[in-house]
Amino acid sequence: MKNIIVFVAVFVVSAFLLSCASTTVNKNQNTDNLSIAKVQREIKTGMSSAEVVEILGSPNMVTTDDQRRETWVYDKISTQVDSSSASSGVWILIAGAGSKKESQTSSQRTLTIIIKFDNNGKVRDFAYRTSSF
Repeated sequence: MKNIIVFVAVFVVSAFLLSCASTTVNKNQNTDNLSIAKVQREIKTGMSSAEVVEILGSPNMVTTDDQRRETWVYDKISTQVDSSSASSGVWILIAGAGSKKESQTSSQRTLTIIIKFDNNGKVRDFAYRTSSF
């Protein structure tokens, strides 16, 4: 009889502790490896357009100015979602009572990179801008 009481007590305490668990999930959805650090580290004036494509991939948009020089635009949007949930309650054998709280926040960041080429197809200038909301 004493063993059964100890077993039930351990079971109830374990079930109670497990029901109070809290989790946080962090999902970061990026479309590629485009970053300010990569641009600062690897893009240099005088590079060819082929070298830029090797590093950053294809641009989202290509335009030309009145002198027929190309301007490439890269746009990246990333979304970060933070979710957390917590459960609490007392579980007695199979039936129990408890509550569960969940919360979720999300934020978005944008990165725009503009690369301007000269008449020979070489990088003459580049700039970038970020925003968060």
